[in-house]
Amino acid sequence: MAGIEDVAKLAGVSTATVSRALAGKDHVSERARQKVEAAAAELGYVASHSAYTLATGRNRNIGVIMPYVDRWFFATMLETMESTLIEHGYDLTLYNLSGGKMQRDKIFKDFLGRKRVDALLSVAVNPSADELDTLNRLQRPVLGIGGPIQGARSLAMNDFSAGKLATEHLISLGHRKIANLGGYTGSDLEFNQANFRTLGHLDALKEAGITQNPAWKMECDYTIPGAFFRTKQLLGDPRNAPTAVFCNSDEMAIGVIMAVKDLGLQVPQDVSVIGIDNHDLSEFFGLSTVNQRVREQAKTATMWLLEILDDADPDVRVNRHESVEWPVSLLVRSSTARPATEA
Repeated sequence: MAGIEDVAKLAGVSTATVSRALAGKDHVSERARQKVEAAAAELGYVASHSAYTLATGRNRNIGVIMPYVDRWFFATMLETMESTLIEHGYDLTLYNLSGGKMQRDKIFKDFLGRKRVDALLSVAVNPSADELDTLNRLQRPVLGIGGPIQGARSLAMNDFSAGKLATEHLISLGHRKIANLGGYTGSDLEFNQANFRTLGHLDALKEAGITQNPAWKMECDYTIPGAFFRTKQLLGDPRNAPTAVFCNSDEMAIGVIMAVKDLGLQVPQDVSVIGIDNHDLSEFFGLSTVNQRVREQAKTATMWLLEILDDADPDVRVNRHESVEWPVSLLVRSSTARPATEA
């Protein structure tokens, strides 16, 4: 069986270069990497994971924890993270919290405690003080996405500002009858994203001197069917219907667009609709949205965590509070326009 020395000899490089190239390290020239990969393929060489772990104490495996995997935002995050990690020679272990508190306790106290991962990417999950203490004792860096984590690094957009920006766009077009379709109160126990987006919406209304109709504050799950059903009820009374709807997510907004059309109305002639995310289907539906560049956000967070792991200074790998705001931008398409009744 071929060894690392055989690969190095055939490729004409050092064993250290072979190790770095096959581990996906950045500081290897592309020419050297290609020579190493060709030599390894010719000799049938596969780097020993156990030997690497014994020599370095590292697993080249990153844990990713998230509350769902069957929703677009999380699936897109996961896909991008996995692709980025594979590109840099890392495996990924997924921990899904859909099983509730018992499953969460088992993940933090048992699975992560087995030292199977080198670090943790936490997507829309806010580790408690006890959970973070467990990771600190294991010397496992944590990087969160979705909101600030006390005692750990995080990368997240400002949900309040995103909700306010979307609503300000509608107000700038002349809308004053603006409904909000948000998440169920108390459904997000991690970072309260749904509430912050709605609070940003309300702040924009207040600054514009607009009093919201209580009937136009709606809640549902973050799904197309849920938003479709709620919108049918909202627009069923033509004497008390809004001219615009701000949705806390694009999937909700797509459900609203479908409900509007199902009622024989038109977007944006009768109802303007705006969301948050820039979902893959948003362009197809002509949806105006607050673009948070989900794939770029996931890749940036993953690369940041890998840089922390690769830093020669062990103190850098110690968890510390550092919250970086991810910038968002308004993306205007055809679902928003001036209200026909108030132009």
